[in-house]
Amino acid sequence: MNYKMIVLDLDDTLLRDDRTISPRTKQALMDAQEAGVKVVLASGRPTFAMRQIAQELELEKYGSFILSYNGAHIINCATNEQLFSSTLSPATVHELYNMSKEEQVWIHTYVGDDIVTPANNKYTDIEADITGMPIIETDQFIEAIQEPVVKVLMVEAPEKLVLLEQKLQQQLQGKLNVMRSKPYFLEFTEVGVDKGTSLHHLSQQLGIEQHEVIAIGDSYNDLAMIKFAGLGVAMGNAPDDIKQIANYVTDSNMEDGVAKVVEKFILSEQVLS
Repeated sequence: MNYKMIVLDLDDTLLRDDRTISPRTKQALMDAQEAGVKVVLASGRPTFAMRQIAQELELEKYGSFILSYNGAHIINCATNEQLFSSTLSPATVHELYNMSKEEQVWIHTYVGDDIVTPANNKYTDIEADITGMPIIETDQFIEAIQEPVVKVLMVEAPEKLVLLEQKLQQQLQGKLNVMRSKPYFLEFTEVGVDKGTSLHHLSQQLGIEQHEVIAIGDSYNDLAMIKFAGLGVAMGNAPDDIKQIANYVTDSNMEDGVAKVVEKFILSEQVLS
């Protein structure tokens, strides 16, 4: 199979636990791009928190793309053009804020390049550490959100969010997309928006067929793109239920799992051809 695009989640997939790309993985991805394969980054992270990785992989040079906010934004790295954008209205954010108070969980969203929360907590601190974005804590949260935002997160201990995810998926069905990106992050985007639908949109724009796409991820917000891709790959560190849905399971993010997929399904095919 001649694959033309490989789509990569970042945290716990492309990135090692110290949030760096291994030399072997970087070399494999650079070789793939030299062979004409599009390398696309798809993450729940805000665009701001993906640009450094895109620059390290020279996506601008190769005319590739970022799918940020779980697919709510598609950015052309070469032109910085926004090909797709989805947002939540302030009224929706206010409704989610009231739900978070009822459910006794923390909440945060993004305004510009800042994380905004009514009360700082250890999980929002994790998000700030991952993204490099500053936290603005305000007891006037509703007043602070007067413009549309891309997504909202409710954050709490994993055992609580598992139950809350099930409850709110039913309660908000047809209204919002509800999914966990990490065990302690429950994310809300516009209904119908996820990494899979954005990947479909991008591949259509580029004239790339579904069977020509590889998608690799480790978490529940990666399921849609794993299902969409011609070759959907789960990392070795992914939960078992994600591995069962994938077409192929590679090694973990600490064992060059992404590099091994690129070498097996892209670079070896280049040599054979």
